[in-house]
Amino acid sequence: MALGATIYSFTVRLADADRGVFETLSLRIARHPSETEEYLLTRLLAYCLEYTEGLAFSKGLSDPDEPALSVRDLTGVLKGWIEVGTPEAPRLHKAGKAAPRVVVYAYRGVEPWLARLAGERIHRAAALEINILDRDFLAGLVTRLERRMEFDLSVAEQTLYLSLGEETLSGSIEKRSLPGAAA
Repeated sequence: MALGATIYSFTVRLADADRGVFETLSLRIARHPSETEEYLLTRLLAYCLEYTEGLAFSKGLSDPDEPALSVRDLTGVLKGWIEVGTPEAPRLHKAGKAAPRVVVYAYRGVEPWLARLAGERIHRAAALEINILDRDFLAGLVTRLERRMEFDLSVAEQTLYLSLGEETLSGSIEKRSLPGAAA
């Protein structure tokens, strides 16, 4: 018998000064049995950092042709393709053709991944946005992960401040581009 997804509930009071977004988000996220805690939390953080009208989680690992998150306008047209982890070049190529904006939130194994992508055929490679989450920040959050969580997330100058009870975790977001991608 296959294991089912585990549901996590998050209440995030988001204060993103970099983008002028101030919202309280109530999210229920399904974690597939093969999904790591790091991946789950990176999906959550990507959702918070990309929060806008039309943003949605995909069906997850059950639909491998879809991005981790997508942004669609009111007519259903795909406006943003948001990946989590270290997707391969053919997937990024497909994303670049499907959406005007492609973003990747990576959290480990970044340097070998970037080296593998160098010189690969990726549609609009220069426009690809790569955000690398601070590994220590993410590791600290993983140790505090619970099925129901409530926290404040502030973003200022590409730095995350996550207040969970009396504790505050902080970490940076490093912006990168593909080596050799023409601007």
